[in-house]
Amino acid sequence: MNSKYEAVIGLECHCQLLTHSKLFCSCSTSFGESPNMNTCPVCLGLPGALPVLNRVAVTMAIKAGLGLHCTINRESQWSRKNYFYPDLPKGYQISQYDKPICEHGYIELSESSTGGSRKKIGVQRIHMEEDAGKSIHEGLPDSNRNTSLDFNRSGTPLIEIVTAPDIRSSEEAHDYLSRLKQILEFLDVCDGNMEEGSLRCDANVSVRLKGAKKFGTRTELKNINSFRFVQKAIDYEIDRQIDVIEGGGRVIQETRLWNSAEERTVSMRSKEEAHDYRYFPDPDLPLLVLDSEWLKTVEQSLSELPEARHNRFVSEYALSEYDAGVLTMTKALADYFEQAAKISGQPKPAANWIMGDLLRSYKEAGIDLKDLSASPVKPKMLADMILLEKNGTISGKMAKTVMEEMIQSGKDPQIIVQEKGLVQISDSGEIEQIVKKVIEGNPQPVAQYKSGKTGTFGFLVGQVMKATQGRANPQAVNEMLKSMLEEI
Repeated sequence: MNSKYEAVIGLECHCQLLTHSKLFCSCSTSFGESPNMNTCPVCLGLPGALPVLNRVAVTMAIKAGLGLHCTINRESQWSRKNYFYPDLPKGYQISQYDKPICEHGYIELSESSTGGSRKKIGVQRIHMEEDAGKSIHEGLPDSNRNTSLDFNRSGTPLIEIVTAPDIRSSEEAHDYLSRLKQILEFLDVCDGNMEEGSLRCDANVSVRLKGAKKFGTRTELKNINSFRFVQKAIDYEIDRQIDVIEGGGRVIQETRLWNSAEERTVSMRSKEEAHDYRYFPDPDLPLLVLDSEWLKTVEQSLSELPEARHNRFVSEYALSEYDAGVLTMTKALADYFEQAAKISGQPKPAANWIMGDLLRSYKEAGIDLKDLSASPVKPKMLADMILLEKNGTISGKMAKTVMEEMIQSGKDPQIIVQEKGLVQISDSGEIEQIVKKVIEGNPQPVAQYKSGKTGTFGFLVGQVMKATQGRANPQAVNEMLKSMLEEI
């Protein structure tokens, strides 16, 4: 970016709430159903249909607000947002406008994305709304002639989270989105699946000369389906706007789409302002009034947030900042670690095994870190293996073998140890006899060791381990071998 300019960026994120039914009817919100199966007169906008508010969706919206440090408004209002797309059957969307359910929150960014400061990005508002349907332009026999409509998504409960124009770079935008997704997942509010449309992001981007107070003309970027593409689209748009200004042109307010194949933004339409939607209070829906006692109940049910859990892992389990950061990437991973740590009483070994062998196996197997139910190694299995190593039943090398077998077969570690005969030899008498044989069978390395060439000690240890097929206790072998060599 040209150093004379700075970017001003705001993000609008539509997040699908993890409810089983829609915002104003009981139709399912499950993904992947046949077109128009999850519909009824309410979400199809048929005359006379009576909307009934989903209480669970309201609870989740409040949790999101609390997780983002927002003020929860005791009264909020439903409004009609009027626009005419084929996939919007009523000709308006039920949303919230001037009286949203949550306002005035923030997300704190990491120091790495801001150059060393703990910058806060303001969350101006969180409002609830229903989703529209979906227009299908390809994939059907007549797609070259007709647009098909699928109303399964119509009426799905969403929250829209709108930031203040506080973001100054694509790196900050990426960090904000990552932290937002993590918080919503920890709260069990949204799964953050961008491929299925559960999390959608639009970016408002403008540029201005550094030091200027007035904002430049912004463009809205749509159709961005990954955090990486959000970052690329913002960078492209910043450079495009600077080129327009430097070339003597004028940036126009418009909506632009991100073309991921060509890695550029393309104009879609001139941008509508709020008044173009002709918002007005929905005459069929009363104010949404929240009871103070119920709000307390919702607040008390709030899950531990990722930053709090990160800090607790550092203080309670003596983990490093880095380890705690990795283990709180998702709620499922944090839960997994904590179960294994509590059962074994060995948090650091549990963290090491998870961040090493287990995460590597999950990546190879394509296991989603948001849902570890598919993991062949359960937390108790990991804890039991750690305890087998701690009490000397197996060595560290044997533990690697046991872990590999657990990942492959899903068998309990005790069964694997029995089947493979992996019990460690710790009996001093048995080790003594094996060490004697190794010393007697290797006179030259022994003589070299006695003459001061101590490097041969490792060779003799290796011979003992080879004779026991790696089952001898390494510490006991080292101590016994050193003692017997000194006696010669």
